[in-house]
Amino acid sequence: MTKKGIQAEDLYDLKSIVDPQLSPNGNEVVFVQTHIEKEKKDYVSNLYYMNLSDKRTKQWTFGNHRTHSPRWSPNGNELAFVSTREGKSQIFVLSKFGGEAKQITFCKNGAKNPVWSPCGKKIAFSVVIGKEESIHDQVKKETEEDKELKPLEVEKMKYKSDSSGFLDLTQFSHIGMVNLETGEIEQLTNGENHYSLGSWSPDGKYVTFLADFSEDSDASFISDVYLFNLETKESISVTKGTGSFWQTSWSPNSRYLSFQGNEQEFKNATHSKVWIYDLQTKELNCFTSEIDAPVGDYAVGDFQQGAALPGVQWAEDNESFYFVISDHGNTIIYYGNISGEIYPALHDEQHVYGFSLHPKEHTAVVAISTATEPGELYFVNLQNGEKQQLTFVNQEFLQTRVLSDVEPIEFESEDGWNVHGWLMKPVGFEEGKKYPLILEIHGGPHAMYANTYFNEFQVLAAQGFAVLYVNPRGSHGYGQKFVDAVRGDYGGNDYKDLMNAVDYVLDKYEFIDKDRLGVTGGSYGGFMTNWTVGHTNRFKAAVTQRSISNWISFYGVSDIGYYFSEWQILADLNDIEKLWKHSPLAYAKDIETPLLIIHSEKDYRCPIEQAEQLFIALKRQQKQTKFIRFPESNHELSRSGKPDLRIKRLNYIKDWFLQYV
Repeated sequence: MTKKGIQAEDLYDLKSIVDPQLSPNGNEVVFVQTHIEKEKKDYVSNLYYMNLSDKRTKQWTFGNHRTHSPRWSPNGNELAFVSTREGKSQIFVLSKFGGEAKQITFCKNGAKNPVWSPCGKKIAFSVVIGKEESIHDQVKKETEEDKELKPLEVEKMKYKSDSSGFLDLTQFSHIGMVNLETGEIEQLTNGENHYSLGSWSPDGKYVTFLADFSEDSDASFISDVYLFNLETKESISVTKGTGSFWQTSWSPNSRYLSFQGNEQEFKNATHSKVWIYDLQTKELNCFTSEIDAPVGDYAVGDFQQGAALPGVQWAEDNESFYFVISDHGNTIIYYGNISGEIYPALHDEQHVYGFSLHPKEHTAVVAISTATEPGELYFVNLQNGEKQQLTFVNQEFLQTRVLSDVEPIEFESEDGWNVHGWLMKPVGFEEGKKYPLILEIHGGPHAMYANTYFNEFQVLAAQGFAVLYVNPRGSHGYGQKFVDAVRGDYGGNDYKDLMNAVDYVLDKYEFIDKDRLGVTGGSYGGFMTNWTVGHTNRFKAAVTQRSISNWISFYGVSDIGYYFSEWQILADLNDIEKLWKHSPLAYAKDIETPLLIIHSEKDYRCPIEQAEQLFIALKRQQKQTKFIRFPESNHELSRSGKPDLRIKRLNYIKDWFLQYV
């Protein structure tokens, strides 16, 4: 029997593994595995354990809920984690020797982000507390009064977010601490400010937090690093309001504090960097200032659930450390030390989306994905790059499918700038035959396509389409000048980069049928899809997803609209002409391409009115278009939305291209 390629419904069979955590002795690892419960139509996450000596996997937690954020105690005998098993997210502690997990927080609004004290007797955590609430308030049953409809009073511009919906501006993020021996809970921070918990210093003196104490939070986009002295309860500022910083971590001797961030020289297009603060000399230095690539994982994908990279991870010698950089479509583990030495430690064509270091041995458990590998864990020697696969969670299922591999491409575009990307051949490719091509455009725009698994691309390849995806200017991974170049030029040279990519593959690959081209993308990629069909008729069909069509209205309706428009289009409502010039809606009269419009009802990043305006403009002119509205979904539909709706979305895209291309 001939194997088929990936189908939309295969999401039910594929598993995601993220957040590997090595035990302090380096011999054991715990990770989060997520699958979709078909009957429940929802995600289920549990913790799995492996002893690296026998490499056998054991399931450690059970149940049809979400369990995540595993963190080993300093002695390696216990594990703290977050679970929704009691409804709200709460923190639990489990002994590695067996027995039931013990719930240690009962906070009214839930708790998350467990951080162990060095002595192992306390855990700090993040908690949301209302103006009239206490950290000691426990979860209570919802009353009729709680269900009562109430007006939302709004006095700030930052009153909603795509991930959280409308915000309760009387609630603030604070830091709590629980004593594991007594069960006593203490609130470390207070007041009407948000505090984001960082890390605990190995000497036990400090916990770090991130905060913005600016008077006008609507006009401020900074995030400063602070040291909170646990004895005196005083806060000491490490950064001085110059930018945005995050993910703190410590050298084992507590002398050096490292974190990531930037000083926003290019607003949200600025490369993130590694910073190191010396508590002994009180000096703060940017460690990666000479590297023209961003620190962190900027790869876009649509598969992993809850993936998150750690910050800088320090070795036992107190001088050397490891971190991840996004470069040329890969995420690379770099080595660095206090003396300024820096070089790649793991540099393959792959996407590193998680890793946990053994500080003594310079080995790590690393989560890796490639174009044909959804994601597995590997044991890696960071001194010589040798790696050994540890998990095989998707191997059995993938043996029943054929995945299309990719071919990297690179070509010269406008101004002599090189553009990099990939071409994926259709599943079952035969020499001599002609195949249709779909151009995929990523969101951001400050992100990058990468050497990683992309489920949507595999679904299209399985239907006989070649898939082209590239990183036009504006993308991360190709230098600061490259990522900044799109600002103020949306629909300019970024559009030319994409069209040049199509011209390049048409010229180089005879199997692509130039008369059967499609284009799709989401967010910025949706904007660019709209822009493309308003400026050329070369595509037979298009699918625009969670898009922007009108920068004038976007300014006031998006959760980030006012500042994103000013940073990216370089215009505000005093320059309507420029906002309209860059709006695809202004060119709706020129759209002849059959256009499928996909949007989520609760998308606050690119609100659904953006799709409504475009749909009505096209229908009024009797253009070929269709509008699909996804209920109870936000901007993240394609990545972490309700599983059955994710599958329906994939099938809408596939069927539109099969019909018109």
